[in-house]
Amino acid sequence: MASFVTEVLASSGKLEKEDLAGKICKISRRVEDTKEEVCDMINKRYKEFLPSLQASEELMGQVEKISKEMDALKSCIENEVQQNIHCSMAEYAKVKEQLEKNTVILTMLGHLKEFHNAMEEFSNAFAENRYVDAAKLLEKAQLSADSLKTWKSSELPLLRALGSELIVQRENFIYHLGDEWKRLAIWKLPSSKEPTNPRWSLKTELKLTLSCSKDGDPSCPAELSSILQALAIQGDLHYKIKLFSQVLLKNMLKPLIIHRGLSVKVTEHSDGPTLTVEHLESDYQQEHSTPSQVYTKLLLVLKTLHSHLLDLSVGEKKLSAILGEMIWEELSHCIIHECLVYSIPTKSSQLENYNAVIKETEEFESSLKEMQYLQSDSTDLLKYAKDVNCHFASKKCKDVIVAARKLMTSKMHNTVRIKPETKLTLPKLPAQGSEVPGKQQKMSSEEEVRLDGHQQLSSRTLCLPVCRISESVQQLMELAFNTLQEAVGSSTQCAMQLFFTVRNIFQLFYDVVPTYHKENLLKFPHLAAIQHNNCMYLAHHLLTLGHSFRPHLPQPLSDGIATFVDMVPGFRKLGAQCFLAQLNTQKAELLERLSTARNFSNLDDEENYTAASKAVRQVIHQLKQLGIVWQDVLPVNIYCKAMGSLLNTAISEVMAKIMMLEDISSEDGEHLHTLCQTLIEEGPLVFVPLAEERKNNIYQEEVPLFVKKWTTFKELVIVLRANLQEIVNRWAEGKGPLAMEFSSSEMKSLVRALFQNTERRALALTKIK
Repeated sequence: MASFVTEVLASSGKLEKEDLAGKICKISRRVEDTKEEVCDMINKRYKEFLPSLQASEELMGQVEKISKEMDALKSCIENEVQQNIHCSMAEYAKVKEQLEKNTVILTMLGHLKEFHNAMEEFSNAFAENRYVDAAKLLEKAQLSADSLKTWKSSELPLLRALGSELIVQRENFIYHLGDEWKRLAIWKLPSSKEPTNPRWSLKTELKLTLSCSKDGDPSCPAELSSILQALAIQGDLHYKIKLFSQVLLKNMLKPLIIHRGLSVKVTEHSDGPTLTVEHLESDYQQEHSTPSQVYTKLLLVLKTLHSHLLDLSVGEKKLSAILGEMIWEELSHCIIHECLVYSIPTKSSQLENYNAVIKETEEFESSLKEMQYLQSDSTDLLKYAKDVNCHFASKKCKDVIVAARKLMTSKMHNTVRIKPETKLTLPKLPAQGSEVPGKQQKMSSEEEVRLDGHQQLSSRTLCLPVCRISESVQQLMELAFNTLQEAVGSSTQCAMQLFFTVRNIFQLFYDVVPTYHKENLLKFPHLAAIQHNNCMYLAHHLLTLGHSFRPHLPQPLSDGIATFVDMVPGFRKLGAQCFLAQLNTQKAELLERLSTARNFSNLDDEENYTAASKAVRQVIHQLKQLGIVWQDVLPVNIYCKAMGSLLNTAISEVMAKIMMLEDISSEDGEHLHTLCQTLIEEGPLVFVPLAEERKNNIYQEEVPLFVKKWTTFKELVIVLRANLQEIVNRWAEGKGPLAMEFSSSEMKSLVRALFQNTERRALALTKIK
């Protein structure tokens, strides 16, 4: 029996382990014994000095034997332990794997149970209209389904079936909630095919259904809070509110802001109110609504929505706050650009009255904050209303620039006559150093003051000469005066904007007019003269414009910045360049006409004489036409200088052609004299600067003052018909009138051309030196 037990234990390894322990104990005892004997032997050997060689050899043998037994035992232990470790690890891993598998299976079964229970409870809650519980159970079922998907060895068909069931139930639930939401807010909208006009918005209607008329009525909507919370849990609430906000903005709020003739009517019913867009008795074509009207209409809509639909908390936020975040930016932008921008005053005297609009805007935002549509303390809407001075200046500047550009691109030929006594007037400015009243009153004609001072040097001091300017330029100057008048009494920023806008007006004129009217200014002499006058007129007023207003403007404008003097040289140069370009064009035409005169040679030929006579007649005709065109337009001094320059160009060309002739027969000389005499007789007649003919005589008599070569030309005409003695007499040894106009070489050349080579001619030539 004992041997059988021993074999069994040995087969299991247990007995072998016990034998190893016994052996270890025996070896340990033997080691101790051997240690004592070795120590004793060493003691005797080295301390007592007793001869014990034989005992030592025996002990050495005993030690070697024990060492071998220990090595064998150690090897046995290592082999046995190593083998047992591998076996134990394999068994443990197998058991652990099985345990993990069982644990996963139990976990998955738990999730399946949770999913099943959640879906069962969801069905019951859904049937009982407990939407919040149903939504939470759906979320719980979703979590269970998500957990099942993490089990890699799970049955895929089962997971697909569970996923499909969950999707079907969720979509069905959301559709039902959407249907309930639609019953809460029922829209009646116009057809999208109809045109976008005020009458299109009249078909907009919003009905809010709030409570059941009969208990248990299946068509009655569920409790509002339950529906909204369920939508929030499902993550669909913001989407529903966003769609609602878009329809609300497009079909109700924006039309009420944009169209003055629209209003909203709230009709109370037993199951809830109805908001209907209707029109007022006023005409649709009236101007934009006032801020007060807009705020009243918007608050009526938003208060109705708040009290019957949006005054509920969903999570940490009120429903009104969610809607407000979605619509406020677009709503405030529409209010600003469709209402407030048109309420900005057009005159500085109206700015004080705008405080009422600012107060109405503050009250409007305060009401929105009470209903939690609005969260922040400072909004773009209120900032825009409070910055009325800047907006007034911006609007005024924009309107002024638009008006100025319209004047600059208008017809230039509509003119007004400027006289020395013509002065621009402006409303009476406040006394320097006194406070500027906030509200300016309308000035009567008796209160208007002239720009000239009480003490005058002369009636013509700083006065423009009589001329004509474009009516649009006079209006432009009046626009500049009125704009600067608006700057008086305004805030510093507003005054700065208005002042620099006036400077921009003149800079715009400098850049736009020469470019816009470029072709006409070159093509029509009349317009070139008017443009010259326009520039000189503006330059004249720019000299004193800044000084007139500087004392009444706020700093730093009053410290010297308010000046326009720097623009004066540019305008004078612009006007001069424009008129000089026209003069050069006219000179080119005169020279072109004279080029057809065949160099005034061989005039005894009838064709040559006819061509030369025609050229002279054309020149005179052109000059007369220009004289008429510029008559009563240019100042007299400019008129005379311009006509004198053109006439001088014509006679200089004629003289040059004649002086180039090498042979002038007596008949040619007569013809040349006739042609030149025509110029002398009719040339002064082109000087008609004034409309009254009798007043032009003085200017016609002063032709030599304006035509540089006039005297030279007259001397040439005399020479063409004079004999040699008369020529010598007028030369008077270089001191006569002929010598004052011609050089000796020019005179000799002319004598050689006019007279044949005779002794008398030779004698005359010797006297011309």
